[in-house]
Amino acid sequence: MKQSRRSFLTQIGLLSASPLLASSDLLASTLPAPAIQYGYAAITWGNDIKQSILDISSLGFKGIQLRANAFTEFGQKPEELIQLLKAAKLKLAMYSSGNANINTGNDEAEIAKHVESARFVKILGGSSIQLTNSSRPKTGEVSNEDLVKYAKLLNEIGKRTAAIGIKTTYHNHMGQLGQTPEEVDVILKHTDPKLVKLLLDIGHYQQGGGDPVTAIKNYKDRLECLHIKDVKDTSDAKGFIFVELGQGRVDLPAVFSALKAINYSKYAIVELDAVPVKGRTPLESGQITRDYLINKLGITI
Repeated sequence: MKQSRRSFLTQIGLLSASPLLASSDLLASTLPAPAIQYGYAAITWGNDIKQSILDISSLGFKGIQLRANAFTEFGQKPEELIQLLKAAKLKLAMYSSGNANINTGNDEAEIAKHVESARFVKILGGSSIQLTNSSRPKTGEVSNEDLVKYAKLLNEIGKRTAAIGIKTTYHNHMGQLGQTPEEVDVILKHTDPKLVKLLLDIGHYQQGGGDPVTAIKNYKDRLECLHIKDVKDTSDAKGFIFVELGQGRVDLPAVFSALKAINYSKYAIVELDAVPVKGRTPLESGQITRDYLINKLGITI
């Protein structure tokens, strides 16, 4: 059968382009995977922000997460905090803006305090704020209505902070709305992906009955940040304690494999709420975690 002129020219064009396509595919397959950015949360140091900056820098981390106490100390003099971070060669990886409570009766006041945080973060050169929730009932089950109500509040905060150029991220947390995987899912399903991102805390998610690896896969398009955290069981009333990486039951190698599989390249922030062993310093806890990341997982921070 005789080929048409158009068909012939089309085949010639495809053949001539194929070496370029093959070359492009080969290049893509040899490029290194995107590098995760590593940070450390200042919460372990309590209110000693200056010492946290010095210690986190000395550990070799490039990012730091600060809390609302940073605004209390530096809100009127942000240039001083900027210089401290610059001298320590640290970037603001995340800022904890605290709780967004749905039961105050004054949503506008709740929204306003997080917008104020966003403005502060903008001055510091950051890009995101983290929100938790203090509205979980002390007894009884969490209602779907409360989860949806919280999601709506997050949406409004996200809308206002986006106008400033700052992202709003939801942080799952034990003892709060979003303690269980099912609750997290409801909150995320009722928030606008364009306005509210996810800060997945793998320690809280594990303790809440979830699998962090599954969460990473399911929410890969919502992930803005991670809290890399370990947890182990205790015999006291609380039943658990957060510990340095490698000291608990979170499958951290599987977590990092999952992050590699989705080409995650944003911040993974080590968070340890408090030093778990009496007499140990925050810096010593940081050294345990850093050595685990480097020596056990082969990670360059």
